[in-house]
Amino acid sequence: MKKVITTALLAGFITMNIAPVFAIDEAKKSSATPKEFKSYVKKNKKTSDDYKYNYINTAWWQNFNDPILNSYITKAIQNNHDLKMATLAVEEYYQQTRSSLSNELPKVNVGFAPNVVKMPGSVDHHGMYAAPAIAQYEIDLFLKNRDKTKSVKKLWEGSKLDERSAYISVASAVGTTYLNILKLDKIIEIQEEIVKDRKEIYDLMLLRHKEGLTSTADTVRANKAYVSGNTDLIELKKQREKVLHQMCVLIGESPENADTIARSSLDNLEFTGVIPSEIASEVIVQRPDYLKAEKMVEKAGIDVRVAKKEFLPSISLTGLALFNAGNFSNIFTSKGMLSALGGSVMYPLFTGGSRFANLKIRKAAYERILQNYYKTNLTAIQEVNDSLVSIKMDTEKLEQTKKQASLEKADFGYNEQRYEQGTISKLDLIQVRENVLVMDKLLASNKVECLVDYIGLYKAVGSKL
Repeated sequence: MKKVITTALLAGFITMNIAPVFAIDEAKKSSATPKEFKSYVKKNKKTSDDYKYNYINTAWWQNFNDPILNSYITKAIQNNHDLKMATLAVEEYYQQTRSSLSNELPKVNVGFAPNVVKMPGSVDHHGMYAAPAIAQYEIDLFLKNRDKTKSVKKLWEGSKLDERSAYISVASAVGTTYLNILKLDKIIEIQEEIVKDRKEIYDLMLLRHKEGLTSTADTVRANKAYVSGNTDLIELKKQREKVLHQMCVLIGESPENADTIARSSLDNLEFTGVIPSEIASEVIVQRPDYLKAEKMVEKAGIDVRVAKKEFLPSISLTGLALFNAGNFSNIFTSKGMLSALGGSVMYPLFTGGSRFANLKIRKAAYERILQNYYKTNLTAIQEVNDSLVSIKMDTEKLEQTKKQASLEKADFGYNEQRYEQGTISKLDLIQVRENVLVMDKLLASNKVECLVDYIGLYKAVGSKL
């Protein structure tokens, strides 16, 4: 009779799953790191953020000789939310890899099932206690699960390269934004001088108009120039406020703190680094996006291999132990124990063509990812060449602008002498001075353009300058 009860409980547990089964948390089965990742954790355990500074090549940023810029890059590394998300994404993919690795290990479920049994022909109810334990293990004879783990691991490796890309991009954005702030500071300063001069011109025009020396049309044009200068000044200040807000977000602060953004002067900013005229191909292939594209090709190849192995049978082992007793104190005795061990070989005989379709999908995905790899290679070369061309041409343009600005200043000096000699009026001198100020604005823009080109090359080569 006891065997009948035991068999009934076992059948009820297996077919209906009535018993409250408590699965062991895979992460808690062992506090040790899985074997595959022990070497990684040991070698790459991060006790600081030094690796993040290695991502952005902090030594290169020292070439700007601006401690304020360096401090903002440090703040961005510590506080930028995009960077924090990129780092958390690495952790997510790492845990996904560990989860995939767990599928290669045996699974054990244990539970406790109290029962009340009434046998046919009996009016009595008997309390029974059962403690089932089931162990399952899929023998990875064809290494299908191993390949699945390798595939997920490629995503984890790719996420680390995405993290590196994010740090380089944010550092570049901070540098570019900071330079644009300095440019706008300088241009606003010059524009204020232009507005001041135009106001003086307009006031002189009014006086000359009252004396009949200037026409109404000339006075109106002077007024229009003055109003236009004010309009341009307002637009420049609006642009500066937006760029300051952008800087706040980049360094992880509220845009309300825009007024607290410190900066140096564009006049004092000088880049002392050496910009190469050509870049070796070995540098280009170390870009994080290029390396990630490589990882994705490797992953796609593994996925094709896994899709082929889906056509192979699955081999599993199942073990069961059931402790059963009418008295709880006797539950874990050999007398009330039922155990079983079995194996199975399952072959997907008919799946409606899903395996064939999945294989074709994986092959098509492999070809698509391979084409993206080729494109990434070409794009990397293009971006590096574009940056080198921009640096060369903008440097030449800056030199020409410097010559033009020098000529304008020389011309203004001659007109100052003429004014002192009384051959031209103050009004004429002020009008000539505006040409100098306009050239100063262009010179500031061109200087920042060259500095931004340097940052563009830094980003194009993955910070390896």
